[in-house]
Amino acid sequence: MESQSGKLWKALNRGLDICVVGLMAFLVIDVVWQVCSRYLLANPSSWTEELATFLLVWVGLLGAAVALRERAHLGINYLTAGMTPRAQHTAEVFALASTALFCVLVFIYGGTALVVRTVALNQLSPALGIHMGYVYLALPIGGLFMTGYSLRRLAACFFHVTSVDRPHR
Repeated sequence: MESQSGKLWKALNRGLDICVVGLMAFLVIDVVWQVCSRYLLANPSSWTEELATFLLVWVGLLGAAVALRERAHLGINYLTAGMTPRAQHTAEVFALASTALFCVLVFIYGGTALVVRTVALNQLSPALGIHMGYVYLALPIGGLFMTGYSLRRLAACFFHVTSVDRPHR
């Protein structure tokens, strides 16, 4: 029987996956429209480049969280492959703790401060006219996911749980 926290993480994972796929599809459609309006219609759209930039920010930060969950970041296995199992475990604990600390300080704390400041200043994007706080909200949201995944795997390292965020491959 699956625990309540296991069901919550499963739902969060599914929601994040759907969100990243949806944003990526929207980004592709936006860029295709940008190219078509520029070269086929000879009338470039004024808002598509800005939207593509904002979507790329969201896809990048949420995609980084998915990559962290799936252990898909480059170079981690290469650096630790020649180490003893104990040294590999220590390196993984250090990397996960450092990642969680960085995410809390930079993405969550700094990103939230940026969102609050931007909303207070009522800063709008030039072409779309949307609040920039919505764009910058990707920082704390992505940071929350990355912190959660890092801490979850860190706890698994200490309690020797093997089923936490296993890659689906």
